[in-house]
Amino acid sequence: PADCVVQRENEQQLKKLQKYLGLAGVPFFVTGNGSNLLVSDAGYQGVILQIGSGMSDIRVEGCRVVAKAGASLAQTARKALEYGLTGLEFASGIPGTVGGGVVMNAGAYGGEMCQVVTQVTVVNQDVETMELDNETMEFGYRTSVIRHSTFIVTEVVFSLEHGDRDVIRARMEELDQRRREKQPLEYPSAGSTFKRPEGHFAGKLIMEAGFRGFQIGGARVSDKHCGFIINTGNATARD
Repeated sequence: PADCVVQRENEQQLKKLQKYLGLAGVPFFVTGNGSNLLVSDAGYQGVILQIGSGMSDIRVEGCRVVAKAGASLAQTARKALEYGLTGLEFASGIPGTVGGGVVMNAGAYGGEMCQVVTQVTVVNQDVETMELDNETMEFGYRTSVIRHSTFIVTEVVFSLEHGDRDVIRARMEELDQRRREKQPLEYPSAGSTFKRPEGHFAGKLIMEAGFRGFQIGGARVSDKHCGFIINTGNATARD
């Protein structure tokens, strides 16, 4: 449960609402697709600002793909494929939005947002629009400067390269096949649960510790991939 959920249709609405909530002292949390979130069983005491379909436009300018924060990473990768642009194949199966992907420097199969993002447009706490370049974003492993600020992402520019559509499509299909074979997509989860310890894989360490299939309530360490904690049906955040 949440006190209030608001879907914003454009940047102007976002700014007006952000200004109002700031003046009123009302806490708010920004979300996109809602993937990779584990929310307290108590819910959220404040306003959930959801970037919805009204902020999901994607356009292509030469080798640049410009996507609004609400666009899904999968849609953005498919748009790049449509124009024969390579570099976003790794993101084709990540179930989040462009905005959320930038905030956490989402990545998979050797690719990360930091490798292709050249500009991020944000709204700051003073309700001003700012443009951050790749260096200013301070990308790290599953983090960025936005993780520790009040910035709200509104648009992202990806710089890609021209490639062969058949090769790009084949790579996306290959990654999709690997994902379906190795990840427990048949169950709900909050995605890969743990960061990768340096020099190791979290899932492998959990398996070696004997926790494959370990379960509390409805939450279970996936038998298929121990890096995922799945919801077998009625899991709570506490589980």
